[in-house]
Amino acid sequence: MTTFILDAIARGGYLGIFLLMALENIIPPIPSEVIMGLGGMAVARGDMAMLPLLLWGTAGTTAGNYFWYAVGRKFGYQGLRPFVDRWGRWLTVEWEDVEKLHRFFRKHGGKTVFIFRFMPTFRTMISLPAGMACMPRWRFFLATFTGSIIWNAVLAYAGLWLGSNFEQLDHYVGPVAIAMSVAIVVAYIYRVVTWKPRAQR
Repeated sequence: MTTFILDAIARGGYLGIFLLMALENIIPPIPSEVIMGLGGMAVARGDMAMLPLLLWGTAGTTAGNYFWYAVGRKFGYQGLRPFVDRWGRWLTVEWEDVEKLHRFFRKHGGKTVFIFRFMPTFRTMISLPAGMACMPRWRFFLATFTGSIIWNAVLAYAGLWLGSNFEQLDHYVGPVAIAMSVAIVVAYIYRVVTWKPRAQR
């Protein structure tokens, strides 16, 4: 994966950063932590400049998230009902939960999208309910771009600080990302095991 990212950056430059960051939000296994970290290292070597790196990277993040926003907007939250009715046990939700989430998102969607840009996994997933709630596009773009550019700057400056030593970047960022992913999986398994429909509570 690292070799693939390095090759894309070397061949594509800023456009390569844009495409990688867009793909990272459509195909989550491509990690933004590594992409922007390596971009920061390229800045340290003098191969890139920080401002274009951040702008191209954040534009890619925004484009990738818009893909899921557009999917959510096309189907709408009512389109989820057959899926929730059938798979609600494994989703640990009922339709009433979806309606509550929809109302919350209509009221606080902008702040929610902005905050979720700093959370692994959820920063991509949040775009789907944003589209389903028909959040105004300008608000979605604003919240996504501003939150993402802050997070991308943290990653890029970490790469700049660590210079060309990728192992150090992986040492700091990798364990945190893994720990958070494990915590999310454990929390989900616990919720599935303990969840009961309202009628049985």
